[in-house]
Amino acid sequence: MKQVIRPGLISGNIQIPASKSDSQRAILCAALANGTSRLTGIGKSDDEQAMLHAIEQMGAGIQSANPSSVVSITGIKKLPENLQLSAGESGLGLRLLTCVVSGFEQKTLLTGRGSLLSRPMRFFDEVLPQLGCSVSTNEGFLPIEVRGPLKGMNLEVDGSLSSQFISGLLMALPRSEESSSLTVVDMKSGPYIQMTISTLKQFGIVIENEGNVFKIPGNQVFKARDYSIESDWSSASYWLVAAALGHPISISGLNMRSLQADKALLQALMNAGCKMTFGEHEIRVDGSALHSFEFDATDCPDLFPALVVLAAKCEGVSSLKGVRRLIHKESNRGVALQAEFGKMGVRIDLNDDIMKIYGTGKLHGAEVDSHHDHRIAMCLGIAGSIALGETILTNADSVSKSYPDFWDHFKLL
Repeated sequence: MKQVIRPGLISGNIQIPASKSDSQRAILCAALANGTSRLTGIGKSDDEQAMLHAIEQMGAGIQSANPSSVVSITGIKKLPENLQLSAGESGLGLRLLTCVVSGFEQKTLLTGRGSLLSRPMRFFDEVLPQLGCSVSTNEGFLPIEVRGPLKGMNLEVDGSLSSQFISGLLMALPRSEESSSLTVVDMKSGPYIQMTISTLKQFGIVIENEGNVFKIPGNQVFKARDYSIESDWSSASYWLVAAALGHPISISGLNMRSLQADKALLQALMNAGCKMTFGEHEIRVDGSALHSFEFDATDCPDLFPALVVLAAKCEGVSSLKGVRRLIHKESNRGVALQAEFGKMGVRIDLNDDIMKIYGTGKLHGAEVDSHHDHRIAMCLGIAGSIALGETILTNADSVSKSYPDFWDHFKLL
């Protein structure tokens, strides 16, 4: 799909969609619980739909109410034999599901599609056998075949590639007969791990955490409950940046007490000279005093695309840290951002873990590509709205992974 973006003001109020990150965690917790849980606010993203389909294949009962964002989930009794699951293109979904099904005796084959096929999964080869599981991968890539049951123990694991592996273990280990202790070396994206612990707590699971050590009692039981999905700070980042660029937009639905890592965008906006007004139900951003800025996005790498748009508008050189976290996303995001913004007249240098953006305050319309990456597509949409001339974006439909209504909302504004 090609999307034509013409420069001009976009204005109005945006109600931010569900956090696919929060949603996937809650869906899987509900599937593991005894009884029926009621989840409110589930979104329509590809990743959420893939997780719902996976738990249904695992034996969970699913009923959708009216509106369709309300879903009742009845917990799994027993996994089917020779189960095959697809996580779609969701890295989080794949990593959570792999760990969780390793807690069952039945053999499960897990796969995915798109960029997920090229993401490294050697963590499972190295860690799950230590926990008593049999594992087979395609030389560290999908597909993965696992058979449990997983056994609790004291274990040291590498957290440098992704916090999602750690979140998966934290969801699986409470159901093992033995208690466990995880010591995470070089832990990245700590806020996402805290988000997992918070969701587990709401479903009755206790995890003690001190620094990089997580103590997990065994024989715990997930308890059904009513749960409301948060709005997504990742999706909000594009609209908040758009407001900072001068578009008169207000953003609604965000939880200011959220544990989502991407709430750190507020600090980045302040670093760039923005002022924010917080109403009872909305946020407004004043970017009239924008300037170049520095920000460490190591724990919130999904903010890079939105922050590059912001930095391009700021005159001077802005510096973002955490580039190494961008390699194994839907695209190699650092390289993709460098290539596409280069077409729009913005120089980006990549130096090990640092990205430097040479902002001039001006972007030029161009023919650009999303690299089949939902976040690259959305940031290029916002960039096109302030560019000189028309921008034509190829593979714009990649937004369906996290925010299928993005272009509809863009047009409404």
